[in-house]
Amino acid sequence: MVETQLRQRGIRDERILSAMSRVPRHEFVAEPYRSRAYDDNPLPIAEGQTISQPYIVAVMLELLDLAPNQTVLEIGTGSGYQTALLAELSQHVYSVERHGRLASEAEAVLQKLAYQNVTVIVGDGSKGLPEHAPFDAIVVAAAAPELPQALFEQLKEGGRLVLPVGPAESQALQVVTKQQGTPVIVEQTPCRFVPLIGEQGYPA
Repeated sequence: MVETQLRQRGIRDERILSAMSRVPRHEFVAEPYRSRAYDDNPLPIAEGQTISQPYIVAVMLELLDLAPNQTVLEIGTGSGYQTALLAELSQHVYSVERHGRLASEAEAVLQKLAYQNVTVIVGDGSKGLPEHAPFDAIVVAAAAPELPQALFEQLKEGGRLVLPVGPAESQALQVVTKQQGTPVIVEQTPCRFVPLIGEQGYPA
């Protein structure tokens, strides 16, 4: 996976490549799909959600440009796979998941794999986590119709927010940097994610 799907397609950050070689993706995939855990495509998980393809996860992590001493907010815990990668790359991860079942299942796998620098919280991810803000970086694993203001406000000055933005059928990844309190947005690769449901996302 790392060599053919990531390195050969342009992922250059050795910390990310190393983390993705260490984290066992099959642990986060339901039993019927385990044989496909390292294929380069998304796979279904509970509650109608998906675990993203490894390449798009790597792209988002590279855009996030995390340092080992940083605190990151993840919106959309899902299976917990990206959460584990964030835990490998940062000091602490706060992850917000709308579905209680997904949160508890992800937390169980993360505990099984001995990740101690992760806090999983059930809630409306579109509103962020103001009680633990500001964050060095924020990553959103669901598509928003536009930049959620609450998330931007919880970003540290100079911090980076990576999220898919656009209509339900197709989006583009955006990197939002906070510069003098103002969002500086750079649009990146096209993508397709499940919708971000919540007060500052799409309606349920």
